[in-house]
Amino acid sequence: MSKISRSDKLAILADAAKYDASCASSGSVKRNSAKSGGIGSTGGMGICHSYAPDGRCISLLKILMTNYCMFDCLYCINRSSSNVRRAAFTVQEIVDLTLDFYKRNYIEGLFLSSGIIRSPDYTMEQLVEVARRLRIVHKFGGYIHLKTIPEADPELLKQAGQYADRLSINIELPDDESIARLAPEKDGKLIRRSMDNLGKKVREAKAERKTSRKAPLFAPGGHSTQMIIGADASDDAKILTTSNGLYGEYGLKRVYYSAFSPIPDASSNLPAQAPPLLREHRLYQADWLLRFYGFSVPEIMQGGRAGQLDLSIDPKLAWALQNRARFPVNINLADKEVLLRIPGLGGKGVGQILQARRFTALRLADLERICQSVKKILPFITTVDWHPGKQLDSLNLYDRLKPPPEQLSLFGA
Repeated sequence: MSKISRSDKLAILADAAKYDASCASSGSVKRNSAKSGGIGSTGGMGICHSYAPDGRCISLLKILMTNYCMFDCLYCINRSSSNVRRAAFTVQEIVDLTLDFYKRNYIEGLFLSSGIIRSPDYTMEQLVEVARRLRIVHKFGGYIHLKTIPEADPELLKQAGQYADRLSINIELPDDESIARLAPEKDGKLIRRSMDNLGKKVREAKAERKTSRKAPLFAPGGHSTQMIIGADASDDAKILTTSNGLYGEYGLKRVYYSAFSPIPDASSNLPAQAPPLLREHRLYQADWLLRFYGFSVPEIMQGGRAGQLDLSIDPKLAWALQNRARFPVNINLADKEVLLRIPGLGGKGVGQILQARRFTALRLADLERICQSVKKILPFITTVDWHPGKQLDSLNLYDRLKPPPEQLSLFGA
């Protein structure tokens, strides 16, 4: 068998990594290696499409260590029975790639995952060794996100958190029964137990840091997970209920949603078609309402039908149209929690309204300066000089507020 070049390995393993959506750098700490004489910083500007809390784009080298895998998860392109071209990096090759790309200003960090080879412990040891060499040997100060393996020894996961900014354990599917059916080597209860252990370590480290700034860091960016949407029959209500439980029980930073993509030679247990990408988008919007806007899953699902979110309009607008009796809201008198439930108003806009109305009673012209568009807001608010009249009673309000259909490009641009 001919030897695969490093550039060919990179092409294969970077492409294989695109299916993992849990690649994000939000929550990274300020780290700079200037004082240590090493290399890298989380404070620079960069390629990839992940974002820090202050809005900076963080560029990451996103690869698999290998796409060989001893597991046979039916939904995975890299499953053991899949007929794909295989490749593997050594630990040192990944270290060298990361440093080379950083020095060329292509990246600011590394997102590293892997198929399972030999055993979960062996694979996890290799992932941890990459991070250890970068941090200890090369004093790399850039961002590192490691995909961890729940079946691995908890001590290895503990070591991973000492070197990585963020860890992720992918639950993959929202239902344990689906995990058992589509990923027979995986165990939903074990995945949750590993999440629980990670969450406890993250919280303990943060508590210690409050007591002493010299206390060691442990995954300061927290931990995240990914759920594949549309590979099983779980509806949106089930998906959001699972996500809400993960946030509440294990303190996850993010749940990422990845629309199922049909794969070659797929099992008959999988759907033949991918779900609409808009479904993934609506789930992200609903997830945001759960985490930042005070909504519950039952409230969000009021705007849906038969356990599915409305794909035509965003979940907050769908909820508002089902709860018209709560509106209109007086912009000058309502508290923050009520303002956050107005369709078309985000957290930033609400903050600006609360700040501005301390000095003057707001008029419609003031809202036009605060909001990008007031069209969606108008039926749901009152100001000094505006009242929607009977708009909320209109039978065609849904159609008026629904975004116009988009013409799809013939060339996918």
